[in-house]
Amino acid sequence: MRWTRWIGVSLICGLALACPAPRAEAQVIKAGPASCPAVALTYDLCPVRTASGFDRELVEFLIEHKVPATFFMSGRWMTKHEAEVKQLLAVPFFEIGTHGDVHAHLPMHDVEEQQQEIMAPVRFLKAKYGRPANLFRPPYGEYNDETVEAVKALGLRFILWNIESGDPDPTLSAEAILTRVQKRLKPGSVIVLHANGKGKHTREVTEALAGTLLADKGLTAMTVSDLLRCNQSTAPPKP
Repeated sequence: MRWTRWIGVSLICGLALACPAPRAEAQVIKAGPASCPAVALTYDLCPVRTASGFDRELVEFLIEHKVPATFFMSGRWMTKHEAEVKQLLAVPFFEIGTHGDVHAHLPMHDVEEQQQEIMAPVRFLKAKYGRPANLFRPPYGEYNDETVEAVKALGLRFILWNIESGDPDPTLSAEAILTRVQKRLKPGSVIVLHANGKGKHTREVTEALAGTLLADKGLTAMTVSDLLRCNQSTAPPKP
């Protein structure tokens, strides 16, 4: 089985290399329309062993300043963070996607196993909280052609990113992360960060982005779904 992998998320969500196959490329979403003066701030909630599992200060900042954001929650993370799931679901300008069940390396599994890993957290959200979730991000950013076909068959949208922040890397300072993001930042960008407590500077980076960095570039924050629907005429006023 051939592996197709996107550039890796980080220490906690993995390091991946190589390029998507042409057939998979057309169905994998990495960014919104370049005509939209906005970006999507996305936060993965991967399961963790040593951290708190939830960056409460980050989430409180987003809520206080009404910053739209999309969270990709793994099934294993959800089962251990019921109160936090409820908090995220209650915020009207937050969007929820899923991030696999046990955070498995999908290309190492057959199609049926991949479908189970993908759909288990979707079913869990619907059964326990009555909430649909049609955005999916693969664990470690890893996928192959079978993954893409499985996501399509299940009626989900396959969301990656075009800016990897690297926020869980303990060797990166907030300034280094911001420099990394700034160099790639453009209309329609999807930025991947982490809200599971592994990002040592995630709140600082988010504060800078939501404070002046996006505004200086004429950009605003949107959820992934709003970004994908966005164009110049539907974008909100610049802050």
